[in-house]
Amino acid sequence: MKIDGSINPVSADFIRNGILKASNEKAECLIIHLNTPGGLLKSTRMIVSDMLESPVPVVVYVSPGGSHAGSAGVFITLAANIAVMAPGTNIGAAHPVSQGQMDTTMNEKVTNDAAAFIRTIAEKRNRNMAWAERAVRRSYSYTETEALQDSVIDLIAKNEKELLSMIDGKIVELNSGAKALQTVSAAVEEFKMNTWEKLLDILSDPNIAYILLLLGMYGIMFELYNPGAILPGIVGVISLILAFYSMHTLPINYAGLALIAFAIILFLLEIKIASHGLLAIGGVISMLLGSMMLIKSGSSLEAIRISRSVIFSATAVSALFFLFIIGFGLKAQRNKVVTGIEGLLEDTGEALEILSPLGTIRVQGEIWNAESLTGTILKGEKVKIKKIQNMKLFVEPIINS
Repeated sequence: MKIDGSINPVSADFIRNGILKASNEKAECLIIHLNTPGGLLKSTRMIVSDMLESPVPVVVYVSPGGSHAGSAGVFITLAANIAVMAPGTNIGAAHPVSQGQMDTTMNEKVTNDAAAFIRTIAEKRNRNMAWAERAVRRSYSYTETEALQDSVIDLIAKNEKELLSMIDGKIVELNSGAKALQTVSAAVEEFKMNTWEKLLDILSDPNIAYILLLLGMYGIMFELYNPGAILPGIVGVISLILAFYSMHTLPINYAGLALIAFAIILFLLEIKIASHGLLAIGGVISMLLGSMMLIKSGSSLEAIRISRSVIFSATAVSALFFLFIIGFGLKAQRNKVVTGIEGLLEDTGEALEILSPLGTIRVQGEIWNAESLTGTILKGEKVKIKKIQNMKLFVEPIINS
């Protein structure tokens, strides 16, 4: 099986299912091709726990060339029964990421916890405990040759075929006892993510979660302000549900989420209240701060955060939309109505008979009952409509200068 990307709940479930499948089919071992920059500490703990309790030998193979086992990948590689790297790969830099939102005491607690965790793994698998701790505390990194020389990994293999040949006959310790691997002629079966797992893995990207959250909020907002539009509401609800799933897999800071929701409220109030842009400016500030805070620090072994370019772009688009597009809409609402009965106001017509004060006039090709507001109006005179009441037009003569 292959893990190529960040470590999240989807990849944790994928590895658990892979171990279960290998066990059910009585496989000689499970090989995990690993290439990861890191991921969530909670998901990493789940993967390590499953690997340490696995009834089948687990081989972690950092490959192909150019790959690396960074942060969470260090924990996963060290937890394998057999750790292997391909030429041109590296491993290390497992310091927990604080993203500047934790105080010194909390950061120290998280680091100490991660250091104890990796020491436990290294001791269990008889690997270099000192280097493992330095990888957490000082972000040490090794090439594949350095890792092999310093007892961080067991082997260097150019490809999977060479790997299977090199581990043949090796004895690994499982909870059920020792097992000698017979892999030199073993058939290889690849276990892949299904379509649903691939979709969920994509949704676990914090940038995707953030965009879906904004789409959901705006879609529902447009539906509420334009009942019957239907499409914005459907898109909004689907996007919001997917965003909630994504946020379930990410370390969300609910203060940041609340600030984003407050920004939307301020934008809506800008439509209803004449604040001369103050509410919109407050909304922009609230959205920017909320977006920067949305991903909680101290819960990951990689800089899992929303891209700054995505945040600035989304904030700018929101600000432009509410400040300009909706502003044009409000301006249009204040313009003179040109359709329906209200569109007759200030329009001109012609008296079809003497209005003294009642009579009929022709306006826009239609005949209306009318009443003069200024006395008698002669037949044929041009009149201007000043008021409409109970389907009757109140008019004044147009005085030619």
